[in-house]
Amino acid sequence: MDTGMDAGGAGRSPMRPPRLDGTGRRRFSLFVIGDVRIEVRAALDVRFGEVTADRLCYGPARALVAGTAVNLARCAVARFRRVSVLAKVGDDEFTPVIRRELRRIGARDRLRVEPGAPNGVTVMVRDRPAGGGPGVRLLVAEQDAPGRRLTESEVRSAAGAIRRADVLVLDGYSLLSPVSRAALRAAAEAARTAGTAVAFDLVPHDIDARLAAADVLPVLSAADVVFAEAPTLARLLGRGVPAGADEVRALARALDGAVAGRPLWLLRFGPTLLERVLAYQREGLSMEYGTGYRDGDARAGFGDRLAACELYWWLSSR
Repeated sequence: MDTGMDAGGAGRSPMRPPRLDGTGRRRFSLFVIGDVRIEVRAALDVRFGEVTADRLCYGPARALVAGTAVNLARCAVARFRRVSVLAKVGDDEFTPVIRRELRRIGARDRLRVEPGAPNGVTVMVRDRPAGGGPGVRLLVAEQDAPGRRLTESEVRSAAGAIRRADVLVLDGYSLLSPVSRAALRAAAEAARTAGTAVAFDLVPHDIDARLAAADVLPVLSAADVVFAEAPTLARLLGRGVPAGADEVRALARALDGAVAGRPLWLLRFGPTLLERVLAYQREGLSMEYGTGYRDGDARAGFGDRLAACELYWWLSSR
């Protein structure tokens, strides 16, 4: 059962109708900065541990335009009146494909092209589920992708559009490069000076193994909304991984002392970290709700649908 106290006007769970599938009344404008790549996805009929030699496997496989920015935009267009995507992309045969996909989904193309550079490619392979689990995902991402070189000046050239948006969405992949990290900070600064809300998606989920907490927590302090898997935040704070809702609530209270500001924390937890959310804000909202995710549901895209739903719900409650 969904429970919560309404101290900020958002007492109803975002999982109430129309739930994850969009709304008949599209409102608000969303500006997202992140990765745009070509991604190959495949599913195996074997477990990774069973592969001890070269093997040919037939199974579902496809190539698509993906990455954190376009993945969220693809879901957000069902709710938001205007969705804009700013990303650094390459200059090859895939660039027109990327632009066509943004047009197809109805997102505004604010891409920056790096002349002569190839587009980033990601390969995602998921093995056969074991028991009731979803299987293990292996994600191979090209490290030197153009997104790592989105510059502060390129972001500042889009500052007007950022200021006109209702919410700016950023993510942790931009923190992994000094160049894109400066661009992220410039975007957040432009948003905050104009009163545009800032949402931050704490990915990759092992960011605690890639960056020190001192490189991550100040960015969270500048956000109005933070999406995060509870174990990721726990590790960043040097705490044990929470087991169950009570420990997730204790983690949320610990965030009050570790992170300045009053972001709304949307903490994912549960058996696969998709089933439950604790929405928590210091001296404000405290609500736990189910997402509707069940064993056997497609994992790819679920988190982005959930985030778009929650952002729309939060903006509607302000």
